[in-house]
Amino acid sequence: MRHVPLGQTDTISEIMLGTMTYGTQTPEDDAHRQMDMAVDAGVTWVDTAHLYPVNPISSETLGLTEQIVGRWLAKGNSGKMRVATKHLGAGGYLPGGQITAETIATCIDDSLTRLRAETIDLYQLHWPNRGSFHFRQNWTYRPKGGRDAILQNMADCMGALEDASASGKIRAFGLSNESTWGMDQWLTLASGDDGGDGPARPVSIQNEYSLLCRLADTDLAELMAYEQVTMLAFSPLATGLLTGKYQNGALPDGSRRAINGNLGGRWSDRVEGAVALYLDLAAEHGVDPVHMALAWLQTRPFACSAILGATTTAQLEHALKAQDMTLSDELVTAIDDANRSYPLPY
Repeated sequence: MRHVPLGQTDTISEIMLGTMTYGTQTPEDDAHRQMDMAVDAGVTWVDTAHLYPVNPISSETLGLTEQIVGRWLAKGNSGKMRVATKHLGAGGYLPGGQITAETIATCIDDSLTRLRAETIDLYQLHWPNRGSFHFRQNWTYRPKGGRDAILQNMADCMGALEDASASGKIRAFGLSNESTWGMDQWLTLASGDDGGDGPARPVSIQNEYSLLCRLADTDLAELMAYEQVTMLAFSPLATGLLTGKYQNGALPDGSRRAINGNLGGRWSDRVEGAVALYLDLAAEHGVDPVHMALAWLQTRPFACSAILGATTTAQLEHALKAQDMTLSDELVTAIDDANRSYPLPY
């Protein structure tokens, strides 16, 4: 499997394993089979979070997915995949509603316990304290909060992350659901007085990114390319829309849309038309639409790894066949033309 840069000095497989359904839609034995399958296919990273599992999110299940991953690691699998996890963000369930230096220290220790690990390879903040335009909030987004207070909180959190790095509890730091301005501030804070980079310089940004969600293609793309920040693309198949399984009124039993009817605001008549166009392009070029969507990420001008989450091992097995695939220039151009016809369809 191809590897792409992770930050300035590390690498990551072009596909990393997503785990957000482990413990709800995906039982633990299936989850462990998926992890074994991913290792066999050459996947070198697994992504999880304190918030998981989802579908539904529940305070009663917080941390369950980390525990499932931890039990797999404890079965002699430590070192077979590196682990990325996330601090509960201001999006919910965080006592006091804010990420602070104190919550970072506590949450890292708690995640290490659940993961049965001594070190977290990549520690991410799930949501910015100041809010985010992600998850369809871009349509009404307005920045909020005082700049000085925001920057002071970031500086305090950076200190806690540097302490965690110095103690060996985390190896690298990344953001999630973050903006270009926010990432630029974190990069600035991570620079020392001598102009060098500190131990908690962000290496990645985990945002939604797919053929149907190309919010990152303008100013964020430039930052990622020039500052060597890697995109960890979640929902690269647009929560299953790009598989075509929901077309023409279909609603498969046990699917995400069967549980969450509008797919978190993604489903509409407009998105169905956009999906149809991409499905037609894949058929015209003799490419599986799932493989096209994943391989397209490797055409971007910045380093990108797809977070591939699958409810079943069969879905994962099929999607992993996208590894090492290269799309023709003609198809990439046709995809860009399709994006002009359906920009931000959800």
